[in-house]
Amino acid sequence: MSGAAAAAAGGTADAIVPSFTSTGDVVDKLRTTGYLADEATATATYLADRLGKPLLVEGPAGVGKTELARAIAGATGAELVRLQCYEGIDEARALYEWNHAKQILAIQAAGQRDWDATKDDIFSEEFLLARPLLTAISRTEPTVLLIDEIDKADVDMEGLLLEILSDFAITIPEMGTVAAARRPIVLLTSNANRELSEALKRRCLYLYIDFPDADLEREILASRVPDLPENLAAEVVRIIGVLRGLDIRKKPSVAETIDWGNTLLAMVAGTDATDHDGRVPDSLLQRTLGVVLKHRADVLTAVRELKLD
Repeated sequence: MSGAAAAAAGGTADAIVPSFTSTGDVVDKLRTTGYLADEATATATYLADRLGKPLLVEGPAGVGKTELARAIAGATGAELVRLQCYEGIDEARALYEWNHAKQILAIQAAGQRDWDATKDDIFSEEFLLARPLLTAISRTEPTVLLIDEIDKADVDMEGLLLEILSDFAITIPEMGTVAAARRPIVLLTSNANRELSEALKRRCLYLYIDFPDADLEREILASRVPDLPENLAAEVVRIIGVLRGLDIRKKPSVAETIDWGNTLLAMVAGTDATDHDGRVPDSLLQRTLGVVLKHRADVLTAVRELKLD
């Protein structure tokens, strides 16, 4: 927290220190982490880094929104600081809180000392518990701040973020203002479970990540499950595409595509359960549908539509 103390005391101006030189550089560096970025994702990432603006990433669950933040951190050698949002999250969990137990002990140890002097001691960095937002703002090293699933937080949390994402500064009444000496790369993710405020959206760049097309998904599957034969990978991607087109409660994510690839690879390796042309039998597909579908009604729909029964 030495960065917080310095910023609060000295009022250090924030600085944008880019980590990428071009959109092509984004693609290349993210690929080294296993993240295959399309042109839109590379462009949005480059601009967020170059302009120092937060990036709001929306899309269905499991398409790689959170993984993008991890990949950026890994590609740039930055520390990933994550704020997981949920209903009821408040300032104490997002910003900071005081270590009240330690403060009470310090007051008791002070005895008959003057209150003004004691107050200056207990409202100091030693007694401050930094939470993700303050931690990210305070760091002078490369940082990626992930505000995950912002749509699950209450509207009040958006109001808190407006000030922070506008000025990249946090005011602590007892200590002063902590201004970012080096702006973090900020990503906010949302599954669009509720509409975010226009004020918050205005402060952000916007990126929508949808399910990948078949070619990109095969490439992703090949990079994450390299031992899966090409014909099985193509079959997995084909069936996943069919499932996403069905009227089901939860469409399979990219992560579940990878899980299914690993599952079929393990099953085939363990039982040699392929038919004469190398395809996985329908019976095995049906038995492993639970890897990609999480509701009984969805499984029944898939079995019927894929004619697996």
